[in-house]
Amino acid sequence: MAVRGSLGLSRALVVGLARSGSSAALALRAAGCEVVGVDSDVERDVGRLAEAGVEVHLGGRVGPAALEGVEVVVKSPGVPANELLTAHARRVGVPIWSEVELGGRLLPQPIAAVTGTNGKTTTCELLGEMVRASGRKAAVAGNVGRPLTSLEPDDDPEAWVVCELSSFQLEDIDLFRARVAVLLNITPDHLDRHENLEAYREAKLRIFENQIEEDVAVVPQGFEAVAGRGCRLEFAALDDLPHVPRLPGVHNRENAAAATLAARAMGVPDDAIGAALASFPGIPHRLEAVGAVNGVRYINDSKATNPEAAERALEAFPRARVILGGSKKGSSFERLARAARASSVRRAYLIGEAAPAIASALEQENVPYVCLGNLEGAVAAAASDARRDEVVLLAPACASFDQFRDYEHRGGVFRQIVSDL
Repeated sequence: MAVRGSLGLSRALVVGLARSGSSAALALRAAGCEVVGVDSDVERDVGRLAEAGVEVHLGGRVGPAALEGVEVVVKSPGVPANELLTAHARRVGVPIWSEVELGGRLLPQPIAAVTGTNGKTTTCELLGEMVRASGRKAAVAGNVGRPLTSLEPDDDPEAWVVCELSSFQLEDIDLFRARVAVLLNITPDHLDRHENLEAYREAKLRIFENQIEEDVAVVPQGFEAVAGRGCRLEFAALDDLPHVPRLPGVHNRENAAAATLAARAMGVPDDAIGAALASFPGIPHRLEAVGAVNGVRYINDSKATNPEAAERALEAFPRARVILGGSKKGSSFERLARAARASSVRRAYLIGEAAPAIASALEQENVPYVCLGNLEGAVAAAASDARRDEVVLLAPACASFDQFRDYEHRGGVFRQIVSDL
């Protein structure tokens, strides 16, 4: 097993001490660096950090003096670019890294990275299964929930890291290099955080910028030229695959095609790719079957946190009774309403702060809907309305932060409600 090497840094500042920030702070300490950690949440549990010797500041306003002697700032993905300390660091020329930039510098394993608006987690987990089916090691990390900096270095020449990358992680890379980089799609998302769609797009495309000639860039068929020097490969839903994927929907056929190209570029043989396609069950909260009551199926797609993801769920389950709504992300719902009409949605059950905006879009397309306020009421109403062989689909098209901690919490509550029916 390899050992973490020195980064050549003596002092670093970590802004944001949730999962990835805490992991980054601990990794920096393990690499011999003095670390200052700051977080606005006064109740953040930082026991492990304090034990490791991290100087922690919670709550309140930490001024620019915290940057004294700091050689790099590691910014957690949930921290906006204009946060006080990171903005000051930028003004005075202190480098700002994302947690994945730090992780990429600490790990000897080659990285296969996946980004896109939708399908990232499914594609990463499927790609990891393909590598493991060939008898090699593959750790899956990044935006899937396991910080890259939490992985142990491994000098096995056949070991890989598969890393899911969000736009928030990519906006602060520097030298991060993916030997195989995959872009699945780009549609409007996170416009409450990024200045505009172009800024969001530019962040996503940074996944390719440090690639060299021996690397591979996997992109949708017909996509524009991308930065970097990696060999370009294109995928499409109609590509020949070694085996039919188990997962429903055209979008999952695209995810499988992208993963197949990436796996081949990583040296995985087709028999292993086919075995993974045949056995991969999907991921929690993504078109997940959670139960059937009185002949009605309940599908949990809580991970559909933007309209385009919800549209794909409606394509996979036409004539569904769909639960929509949550917190706003700056997205428009007109196209979603057209997709609801095209897929013959029986009725939409609207929840959360986005419900009025979704209702307005649905009215324009004459899609029946009812506003319920919360998830419990929506499931109860849909269950009362549904008939045998119909589907009740949770595909919110919105973030969850108005009523839930995250999409996983929302999906877990949906599972429990269905279980209680």
